[in-house]
Amino acid sequence: MSDNVAEVSITHHVQGQGGCYLAVVRGASQEAYLKWEPGGEQGGKEVRIAAHTVVPRAIGGRGVARQLVERLVADAERLGFLIRPDCSYVAAKFAENPDWASLRV
Repeated sequence: MSDNVAEVSITHHVQGQGGCYLAVVRGASQEAYLKWEPGGEQGGKEVRIAAHTVVPRAIGGRGVARQLVERLVADAERLGFLIRPDCSYVAAKFAENPDWASLRV
């Protein structure tokens, strides 16, 4: 890994009807997260609204937010749900990755 990419462990936690992807950076005391909310269905597929991505300044600039979005996208591909990127960061990553278009609502 390069110096500006953190070693990150990401877990998914269901919270009520929604959920949270939690990123733990090796050697850091603060954690980052991407929260999603239920968005109903479209075309017979579940829709998850990517609502907020938060990375504390102490662990920022190391690709943590990108890794959170990539995990959400990987889960969408694996589990068959769609993503509505209400979070501006997630929307920007979708714009940078046109191959994810089929997963976007």
